[in-house]
Amino acid sequence: MSKERARRRAEREALAEQARAKRERAEARRRRWRSILARFTRPSRRTAKLIPGRSMGERVFIAAIAVGLALVIWSQVEELNTRIGLTVLLVLMLPVLAVLSFDRRGG
Repeated sequence: MSKERARRRAEREALAEQARAKRERAEARRRRWRSILARFTRPSRRTAKLIPGRSMGERVFIAAIAVGLALVIWSQVEELNTRIGLTVLLVLMLPVLAVLSFDRRGG
């Protein structure tokens, strides 16, 4: 009986060793691939935010104000050229609106 248990334990240990070796090879392959990619890619320096330096609530507030003003422009102004011009002006004035509404500079 003990010989049978020893044989089964040896089989389990051999399988576990094979699985461990396979995991280590895969991990080494991933590390090599990441190091190769790191050599050819530059780190991203973008903040990925349209309005950086603001909390989520502030960004939502600024966006809501901008959308509200755009709706007012498009509902109250008749001429298409004037609508487009005022909308572009609104988009360009968003940073000024942010500084005036929160009394601090972003970033």
